[in-house]
Amino acid sequence: MTIEIKNLNKNYNNILAVKDLNFKINKGSIVGLLGPNGCGKTTTIGMMLGLIKPTSGSVLINGKNIENENDRIKILEKVNFISPYVELPKKLTIEENLKVYGKMYGVNNLQKKILNLMEQLNLLEFKKRKTGELSSGQKNRVSLAKALINDPEILLLDEPTASLDPDVGDYIRTYIEDFASKKGTTILLASHNMNEVERLCSEVMMMKKGKIIDKGTCSNLINKHGRKNLEETFLKIVRE
Repeated sequence: MTIEIKNLNKNYNNILAVKDLNFKINKGSIVGLLGPNGCGKTTTIGMMLGLIKPTSGSVLINGKNIENENDRIKILEKVNFISPYVELPKKLTIEENLKVYGKMYGVNNLQKKILNLMEQLNLLEFKKRKTGELSSGQKNRVSLAKALINDPEILLLDEPTASLDPDVGDYIRTYIEDFASKKGTTILLASHNMNEVERLCSEVMMMKKGKIIDKGTCSNLINKHGRKNLEETFLKIVRE
């Protein structure tokens, strides 16, 4: 599935949080959305999920506008996301959480799917533990399992490896790479981990004060701004 953002704006109390965004993500691509805290990344993802209503502009998924009530349900059946700002129900166990979300998406052979995800993400030993009792890294892995429960064709990732140690973070990145490769999933990745972005993303968009101010491949942006790596490039752009 493709994602196309056209002239997207979001105004909060006469302050433009997102300003005239325009971009397209082709099917099967992994594209990074980078920027400092408060630049509008999470608001943009919220509009792409239909959770936040744009002030103007449109979000098109395979050419269908997500604001169209007739199309929204069919679109969202094929979309999923991770965000550190959205917690799973704390009093439900890992297994119970995945059952709830699996039923919401109408997943077939749900118990088998849950067991496979828990095994692949090293969650089986915790499956009866309440989500509110988990460490940050464990919660992150449960959120990823939730995000993959419906085999999404579009995956929106907001800091997917936050709070993970390097070994588990590397495992998750490899898992995302393999999943996207096998399924042809279209992914938008918002992250502050520049090594992660360089590894996963075919293209990067730099966002500042609600606008996309530069975009290109990681190597092209690094060369364009005369820096050694993507982290130095990011710092130069946000500090200008």
